[in-house]
Amino acid sequence: MIRVLIADDETLMRAGIRLILENDPEITVVAEASDGREAVELSRAHGVDVALLDIRMPGGDGLRAAEQIAASTNVVMLTTFGEDSYVAQALKVGATGFLLKDTPPQELINAVRKAARGEPILAPQITKRLIEKHLTAPDDRSSARRKIDALTAAERSVLELVGEGLSNTEIGEQLFMATGTVKAHISRILPKLGCANRVQAAIVAHDAGLTRS
Repeated sequence: MIRVLIADDETLMRAGIRLILENDPEITVVAEASDGREAVELSRAHGVDVALLDIRMPGGDGLRAAEQIAASTNVVMLTTFGEDSYVAQALKVGATGFLLKDTPPQELINAVRKAARGEPILAPQITKRLIEKHLTAPDDRSSARRKIDALTAAERSVLELVGEGLSNTEIGEQLFMATGTVKAHISRILPKLGCANRVQAAIVAHDAGLTRS
């Protein structure tokens, strides 16, 4: 079962998300929070796999909560605001991805499933645009290049495709690897780069010049 926490200050919003997610027999909502502080406490208490956090909540917002739990929980930010700046902030603090609250029900379920696997919840073109617009600075390039020096040739090839936004299956097809082998490479790549998730690794790949754009 995928154990989910929903954090939103609107009771009806939490109830609606719970109703959608619990239509899937492999997803269970184990906790609900009305603010960021409560989200952090409940996430740690319940061993949550995926935390859906509202960006703006009184008593501690979702971004601060994400920063505290992203190392141990896959975090997806929820908001009614589509500005790039919110997405960029969410990714900087270690969120796995970003969804608008009007996301269709099946897409929400699919996103939770992807998040539980540690896969980014952003279309590749959106990820690249955000990296280029908000997350890359000239000083980051030399730091990123030093980080990738620690990777093996195979790990660097995998990282390049992570940077292009490909899934584990797609990476395996391109590199003639089993999906399990790709996952094993990524599990070694993340700590070497000091990254909490694939999106942050994609940022390093971009900064280091591994990606085509």
